[in-house]
Amino acid sequence: MNSKVDPNWVSAKYPYLRAVVIEGAEAIEHHGWKWWKKQDKDLAQLQMELIDIWHFLLSEILLERDGSEEISHLYLMELLEYSASSIKFDDKVYEIDQLDLISKLELLIALAAARRIDLSLFSALMIDCGMNWTELYCQYVGKNVLNFFRQDHGYKEGTYQKMWNGREDNEYLVDIMEQLDPLDESFKDRLYESLSSHYPS
Repeated sequence: MNSKVDPNWVSAKYPYLRAVVIEGAEAIEHHGWKWWKKQDKDLAQLQMELIDIWHFLLSEILLERDGSEEISHLYLMELLEYSASSIKFDDKVYEIDQLDLISKLELLIALAAARRIDLSLFSALMIDCGMNWTELYCQYVGKNVLNFFRQDHGYKEGTYQKMWNGREDNEYLVDIMEQLDPLDESFKDRLYESLSSHYPS
């Protein structure tokens, strides 16, 4: 996906952790944080934001290793094998299992702004959002198809329509994915075709 946006993305060194900060804030919006009004948590959209966060975390890991998939894979496996129960940040120790979902998202944002990645925290966020690593993978594939669809329909040029008949394209993606089997070999193609059929002409 990064190569589709910019074939020279590794040398361009885009600030992927800045994107994590923004996506984390969007996740908080989908959860609801305003104590002065009633808000309902949109779990499906919250999960979609985690997918976006995962993409930017992976991109940063790759970028720090000059785009080497092999070295990045080894590093990622090391990170996943190490499971921390606490995180020290700004001279304060945070016990991950004692934080609510919004507090975890705030800590993720703070770490990303400080150019740090902690997969123990990300894993805890997934659990809070009702996801495991297999579900993350399946949803990641789906969101990747949507991102390709966006690029193919003018996202970079600014001509893409993100709102389809009053709903965001992410919402259509969630609906479509519920109707398809992500383990089907034709999943990506069927998903792309279904997005095409819903896209406003």
